[in-house]
Amino acid sequence: MIDTNVHLFHWPFRRLAGDDPAELVRRLKEKGVRQAWAGSFEALLCRDVAGVNSRLADACSHHCPDFLVPFGCVNPKFPDWPGDLRRCHEVHRMRGIRLYPNYHGYTLADPVVADLFSRAAARRLMVQIVFCMEDERTQFPLMRVPPVDPAPLAEIVRRVPDLKLVLLNGGGWDGDESRGLRELAREGRVYCDMARVEGIEGLADLIRSFSPTQVMFGSSYPFFYFEAALLKVKSAGLAQDGRAALLEGNARVLLPEL
Repeated sequence: MIDTNVHLFHWPFRRLAGDDPAELVRRLKEKGVRQAWAGSFEALLCRDVAGVNSRLADACSHHCPDFLVPFGCVNPKFPDWPGDLRRCHEVHRMRGIRLYPNYHGYTLADPVVADLFSRAAARRLMVQIVFCMEDERTQFPLMRVPPVDPAPLAEIVRRVPDLKLVLLNGGGWDGDESRGLRELAREGRVYCDMARVEGIEGLADLIRSFSPTQVMFGSSYPFFYFEAALLKVKSAGLAQDGRAALLEGNARVLLPEL
């Protein structure tokens, strides 16, 4: 099993079970995970992006380099964001980056997003976009962060043909604003995880409306309970080949063996 959506270190507003890297690795391995793509909770609010990425890379290397795959943060509203992208690739040897547009104060319609996508694709870096970290109903009163609007994304992706794009924590992707993304998924251009899919039939509906080969397992652990993701898979009633593709095969195509 490959978990495409985990975070290391401390969520800013409360402690979580599994927020110590060693504990996170142990818990995930006990559940049958063989590889986890990891970002850093520090990336949400810390202005020292280079430090965040360095600590993430060090933690992944120290605790389990064959298990944790670090995804560094780039904030394209900071002056030296091209330097952060370069360091992720050349210094830390990361396979991809993880973006948080709503926490970093920009929309996907901002021209800098297309520039970032082009530069990431040129370096063969995967790009993960986190659309929502926490339900708005439970957010800290002085830290209200709305979900990212996906509407501008399809047009940008079509202009960057070599981009590897993964949408994290995005829900069902069944609205009119997501129609272009679903079309791109069926063309093999866009992937998504299933961490925020809700309802007994939620995952099955996502696979039908998005694409069976483009939906990947993601738990958003430790913010969400890992067991909740497993229950979604179990309740989806997938055939053996579909289950294997979801749990590992689709991710393995996007990110071959290290």
